[in-house]
Amino acid sequence: MPYEANSILLQVTVACTWNKCKFCGMYEYPFRPSPVSEIEADLQEVARYGTSADRVHLVGANPFALSFAKLRDLADMIHKYLPQVKSIGGFGRITDITPKTDEQLKELRSLGYDGIIIGAESGDDATLEFMNKGFKTKDTLEQLQRLERAGISYDLNHMNGLAGAGKGKFHAMASAELYNKLHPRIINITELNVNAGSALEKEIQSGNFQEPDLAERLEEQLVFIENLKIPTVVYFFPNNPSGALVVGAFPRDKEKVIKNLQNALTRN
Repeated sequence: MPYEANSILLQVTVACTWNKCKFCGMYEYPFRPSPVSEIEADLQEVARYGTSADRVHLVGANPFALSFAKLRDLADMIHKYLPQVKSIGGFGRITDITPKTDEQLKELRSLGYDGIIIGAESGDDATLEFMNKGFKTKDTLEQLQRLERAGISYDLNHMNGLAGAGKGKFHAMASAELYNKLHPRIINITELNVNAGSALEKEIQSGNFQEPDLAERLEEQLVFIENLKIPTVVYFFPNNPSGALVVGAFPRDKEKVIKNLQNALTRN
């Protein structure tokens, strides 16, 4: 994510523990933790060159899937070599939170884990089921509220267009309704992008799914923003992270964002 640009990037896992989402075709190999010796060598190299960065961003699909013990040991190693580090983030799935107890989550927060980026994608159960996300909206609500009680802040990834053609408005309203019950630091809005060879591409070829056109995607964004009631920061990723735009801080910039989307709709 662009807002992690000043963080130390530390690879600790490879591939995704789930790797079954229909829209994703990124990983052709199984999940595995990076060898501890590799991680330690990377930390030693960073320490040797010197840095004032006080945040480490863990990379490798969903590193928060690592067990509590491994995350605890990893934090200890980070603090050993980089004592200035105050926070540790990374990507995670909803199902990565579930196995950890409330006490473990609180301890992870005390070790610096904060600002976890969670792939929620949708607030609609039918969409989550069709895309084979592996969890339901009740899981999103329950597990993220557990993070909140533990004091761990988080960012949400939301996928515009994920419900398909003709379902944009409903998807936007259902997702906003879910997120309004939560307190994400940031909401990252990504666009559905059908990867070649993905399960979703096969669903499109068989006629089981149709992508929304540009006008419906814009309308879905508009309805989502109109129905979003919580204070948060919204990023929009038109195609990929390199094209990210800060849409605004809500509620301050909400009306401006709505007006911009309305103007875009009139041009399409």
